[in-house]
Amino acid sequence: MKNNHFHVNIWLTIPLKSYFLSYRFLQYLPRKRVFHFSEGILTEVNCKRKLSARQMTKGNGEDPKSGSRMERFQQGVRKRTLLAKKKVQSITKDDVKSYLLRNAFVLFTVVAVILGVILGFSLRSYKMSYREVKYFSFPGELLMRMLQMLVLPLIVSSLVTGIAALDSKASGKMGVRAVVYYMSTTIIAVLIGIIIVVIIHPGKGTKENMHREGKIVQVTAADAFLDLIRNMFPPNLVEACFKQFKTNYEKRMFKVDIPPNDTSTVASIINNVSEAMETLTQMKEEMVPVPGSVNGVNALGLVVFSISFGLVIGSMKEQGQALKDFFDSLNEAIMRLVALIMWYAPLGILFLIAGKIVEMEDMGVIGGQLAMYTVTVIIGLLIHAVIVLPLLYFLITRKNPWVFIGGLIQALVTALGTSSSSATLPVTFKCLEEINGVDKRVTRFVLPVGATINMDGTALYEALAAIFIAQVNNFDLNFGQIITISITATAASIGAAGIPQAGLVTMVIVLTSVGLPTDDITLIIAVDWFLDRLRTTTNVLGDSIGAGIVEHLSRHELKNRDAEMGNSVIEENEMKKPYQLISQENESEKPLDTETKM
Repeated sequence: MKNNHFHVNIWLTIPLKSYFLSYRFLQYLPRKRVFHFSEGILTEVNCKRKLSARQMTKGNGEDPKSGSRMERFQQGVRKRTLLAKKKVQSITKDDVKSYLLRNAFVLFTVVAVILGVILGFSLRSYKMSYREVKYFSFPGELLMRMLQMLVLPLIVSSLVTGIAALDSKASGKMGVRAVVYYMSTTIIAVLIGIIIVVIIHPGKGTKENMHREGKIVQVTAADAFLDLIRNMFPPNLVEACFKQFKTNYEKRMFKVDIPPNDTSTVASIINNVSEAMETLTQMKEEMVPVPGSVNGVNALGLVVFSISFGLVIGSMKEQGQALKDFFDSLNEAIMRLVALIMWYAPLGILFLIAGKIVEMEDMGVIGGQLAMYTVTVIIGLLIHAVIVLPLLYFLITRKNPWVFIGGLIQALVTALGTSSSSATLPVTFKCLEEINGVDKRVTRFVLPVGATINMDGTALYEALAAIFIAQVNNFDLNFGQIITISITATAASIGAAGIPQAGLVTMVIVLTSVGLPTDDITLIIAVDWFLDRLRTTTNVLGDSIGAGIVEHLSRHELKNRDAEMGNSVIEENEMKKPYQLISQENESEKPLDTETKM
């Protein structure tokens, strides 16, 4: 035979049952083409056999399927190893230079953090005064002021342009997905905090020997939630740019009527009319809520207004195009300013961290209970940030979460240095849009809302701290009280402002809900400056991963919107063609008119 691989065509006119008998004979042929009838239809089946491989696996007593899987796996490992070797061998000096240039910001920021920690601990031995510490931290204060300067126009312009670029249906779906993600991750964070603090139990012992710092402003839960709703609808947009509504309390005297007694009243009237009036009325002192305000951007009110304004502009179509272009240009200008500030960010972060370490109280005040509390919070935040959030991203998008997180390093380090998710917002925009390539329509909608209401780290911290204070007071919490803590911690984290140590204010609400002493918050203030930076970093990571997940889930709506916009642009261009020709012809006749038109 000239060729070992030959084709055999067999026409099977026998019933289907006998086909299987004949197939037992045909399977030993090296390669064949079999025709058979199945339910009256002539089909062609190509069968390939590797007799040598089968004989080898049979002789070794191995399953051919498992052998082929192992071979494929080994081949894949070999290929990847060879590719990695080739890449390493092909690296040149130019490649190293280009890598360093691309990641210069990230490398400078990481080095700044390390140098800031070293510098801070080195200067602690000099016992600097408060004034000297403030002068030393001045470059870091400048960075905070620069970033906060950009937060207000960035929130408004990004939300308006992001919402206006989508139709109401697409923005509604995106909003629902974002809110579901925010609530899910916040509830998971609260549960992690409760489970960790119950297992580790850092509050063993008494609170007599624990160090206290600062004072706590009392606030009721009802007034705090009403303030949250009031801030959603600011009466003055200009005032909302620098003030938030906050309920204050003051003492007032009230007259309380006493039910009169006939005999005593008549006798007193006879004696003295003035004495009768004193017995009929009695003065009572009471703390009453009065309207007040605190300094700071009312981000929640601006978010609500910007979303509503963007929806209206999007529905106006051609009439709202001028406003769309204005806010789009404003957003682009702000991002270019962010690019300039990024060159100063490493220096500012270095002095922020060094200054805070120098300002820190003596480490000797941190006892065993507070040290265990700090370790417990760090473990909870690590579980949420390193396991839960990347796992959610992988399960939903089926992409490598660490590549995505790698593009966020500069935003995360900035959050660690500034301790403010709002101040980190410009850097987060830059990392997501330029490095990770997330759609701008998604980041402009998800990030400002997330920086305002999505506080995973704060929710975990508040639930954990509340149970720690209960443990310190030897207060046994039942299941209902733990559920109450989880609900109030979730709700209070939404109302926490994106500013340093805002969680301490909302902590009062959580403690009040289960009857714990609010003054015991002073027990944890000594380490709050450090934990606040870690939970802010977790908040920023949660917002960024949320943007990636929402973009993946909304990819079909975004593609459809791109197609619609493409069609509308083509139609618009076709309609404008004759007008453009006329204007070009008349351009030489009316030069002044064309100059005056923008």
